[in-house]
Amino acid sequence: MAYYVGLDVSVKETSICIMDDKGDVAARTDISTDPDLIARFISKHAPKVERVVHESGILAIWLTRELEKRGVPIICIDARLAHKALSGRINKSDRGDAEGLAQLARTGWFTQVHIRSESSERVRVLIGARERLIRMRKDLEGHVRGVLKVFGVCMKSVGTGKLRRSFRDQLAAAANTDPAIAMLSETFIPLHKTLCIARDALDDEVRMMARDSELACRLMTVPGVGP
Repeated sequence: MAYYVGLDVSVKETSICIMDDKGDVAARTDISTDPDLIARFISKHAPKVERVVHESGILAIWLTRELEKRGVPIICIDARLAHKALSGRINKSDRGDAEGLAQLARTGWFTQVHIRSESSERVRVLIGARERLIRMRKDLEGHVRGVLKVFGVCMKSVGTGKLRRSFRDQLAAAANTDPAIAMLSETFIPLHKTLCIARDALDDEVRMMARDSELACRLMTVPGVGP
């Protein structure tokens, strides 16, 4: 007999519902969101599991990879479409959602979503961190420019050379005009330099990754497209 499993996943706990091919519930439980515990429960109560589904969410990528490593036939489905199917149930609960997901697994009425590879996730992490550092640096520079204008100090445009050192030089020069600006200068100059160094380090890492990628090299032949 084939079995179908629905997982309603949350950060701390996962509701599991195992259903046979006739639509009868064979087993259910609420356990910690641990891939080992989930795989062990499924293998114990559903030795011939046909399909296991869970909704896309914050833990979906990690849980899908971990259960695949343990030999579980896991499928991540579109949470928005699954919500429409589950919203028709009278009693809304985690256990009820797990049973509804098991029904979707049994009937095949779901849309599978793509799970990104670990290599692509590493690239996204670096690019996301680089973007965050640039945003933090821009926020810091914008705040300093606004504060100095109150004291009649207008900073000039800043180039990208030498880790944007001209910005820090102008801020250090403005420190002589007021004690408050002096304190601001002592606090923000080291922070600004650290952000610039970290951003340049990530730039170097991204360039190395792009250099080793045939696809990235091909895309960089387009005018205006960088690493």
